[in-house]
Amino acid sequence: MNNELLQKWLKAGDTTVSNVLLAHYNEVGLNTEQLVLVLQLKSFIDAGNDFPDTDIISKRMQITSSDVFKLIHELINKKLLVIETGKNQDGKTRDSYRLDLLWNKLTLVISQRENQQRVEKQHLSEQELFQLFEAEFGRPLSPIEMQTIGMWLDDDHYAIELIELALREAVLNQVYNLKYVDRILLNWERKNIRTKDQVEKEGNRRRQSSSKAQSVSSKEPTTKVPLHNWLNNNENP
Repeated sequence: MNNELLQKWLKAGDTTVSNVLLAHYNEVGLNTEQLVLVLQLKSFIDAGNDFPDTDIISKRMQITSSDVFKLIHELINKKLLVIETGKNQDGKTRDSYRLDLLWNKLTLVISQRENQQRVEKQHLSEQELFQLFEAEFGRPLSPIEMQTIGMWLDDDHYAIELIELALREAVLNQVYNLKYVDRILLNWERKNIRTKDQVEKEGNRRRQSSSKAQSVSSKEPTTKVPLHNWLNNNENP
């Protein structure tokens, strides 16, 4: 590349296009031709010309000026482009193209998609939770049992992880019913236990208390520390 061509290339500048726009332009209501117009407008705006002549755009896009006008009005009707009228430093009235509405709508689309993915992931986790109960109980859940688990999630707002931990406690105690799991969850709620770390700390505290109680009488033979009976309401928080 000769020096003159290189200087011309550098002088033309660069236009940065987000991959988010390229990946989701259909979702904000753009067709391919409208996308090309948006890119053309952005290139002019980035170069400091926020109201380029439609004849120049038509030559770039190889379409007529009337087609450019038509595309511009389509973008305005879709609320993806606005033409703002203001005054320059000399007090003269001038127009400018603004793409803020497009960027706002694109942001909204991405946010909605992320929320949908979170909902789908949550739904998948709930399905896995039901399957975990059925696997541990060795039988299908009854409609009432499924409703109970659903109430834990929707009404009591227990985290799925917390319900899984309560199920594990029940299985360790070889109790396979939701009443026992519910009692565990209620016990944790009274103690404001809502995370895995808090459950582990509570378990360590309980084991230490049991060990101290056993060490009071050194004459008695060492016995295995019994698992906690969650149906016993006599434990102090």
